[in-house]
Amino acid sequence: MTQPTMKAWRTHEYGEPCEVLKLDQIEVPEPGAGEVRVRALGIPFNLNDLERITGGNMMVRPELPYSPGMEVMGVVDACGPGAEHLQGKRVVAITSGAHGGFAEYSICPAVSAFEMPEEIPLPDAAAFYFPFHLAWLGLFDRADLQSGETVLITAAAGGAGSAAIQLAVDAGAHVIAAVGSDDKIALCRDLGAETVINYQTDDFAKIVLEQTQNKGVEVVFDNVGEAVMADAMNSLGYNGRYVMMGFASNKIVADEKLIVPRRIAAGNFKLCGVLLSYADADRQVMLKTATGWNFPSNELGAEITRQIVDMVRAKRIRAVVGQVVEFDDVPAAIEAMANRQTVGRTVVKLYD
Repeated sequence: MTQPTMKAWRTHEYGEPCEVLKLDQIEVPEPGAGEVRVRALGIPFNLNDLERITGGNMMVRPELPYSPGMEVMGVVDACGPGAEHLQGKRVVAITSGAHGGFAEYSICPAVSAFEMPEEIPLPDAAAFYFPFHLAWLGLFDRADLQSGETVLITAAAGGAGSAAIQLAVDAGAHVIAAVGSDDKIALCRDLGAETVINYQTDDFAKIVLEQTQNKGVEVVFDNVGEAVMADAMNSLGYNGRYVMMGFASNKIVADEKLIVPRRIAAGNFKLCGVLLSYADADRQVMLKTATGWNFPSNELGAEITRQIVDMVRAKRIRAVVGQVVEFDDVPAAIEAMANRQTVGRTVVKLYD
């Protein structure tokens, strides 16, 4: 019997997306135990996908050639043992090993796949998972953001940033948004940010202090990292919470000695980390004993999804989709994201 095949964009060598991504015809993969196969309807881009193309900083480096893509939205068309409950479901999912998603079919752990109701249309349905789960974990699970508090959000026009603005405003918090260019200011204001600062041209730490009567904010939700870290820490008030969401300015420092202990002590604030990767109870124990790391439970992921869906239904939040592209246009579209020419999420269209 001939094995069915599919189209997949694959990295054969590291470099710029338009140079190294090749559209290949390869065999459709089969799910293993605890896995599902998702027939893609929409593929959203993430900054981490770039590393799988350029060869940048990665926690695990897959063997070439492979397909990038750490997130997919579609319909489960095959299940491995233990994942049968998802057969035929419309889901958002993280791909196995955080790659394999730039394809017509991809393999995903069942613990990281959550149902997305039909009433939420595409491309919006493909845009909610990563940014809103990250924002929810950072703002509420880590920072315990409360109504009336003020949060500074960096890279606020991006996926996680725009989600964080909406969730914070919905929770009754005040939002100061920091962006890297003037053309992103209007979006942040439209989403509910009370103050928007271009951190490339303005002294945002000074402005934050002015806006908070020199007390500082209760929470910093930092997607940028090294380039703004000093100013972001200076923007925190006493007993504030600094949530380390990402390292968009320089991912290399993710594995270097970057934090100065005395700066944390003198700041009298809490330092919080966030990693979006769900695990069931058995895998949580295995990962803890093997690495010392802590992974959120898939039950929490399901609850976050339920809350997000409820907020979408009530029109309290919305997807921020900056661009919808065809599957054939993947290299150029992700290169545009690499060059910071995008706002919100880019979603690859595989639906009619």
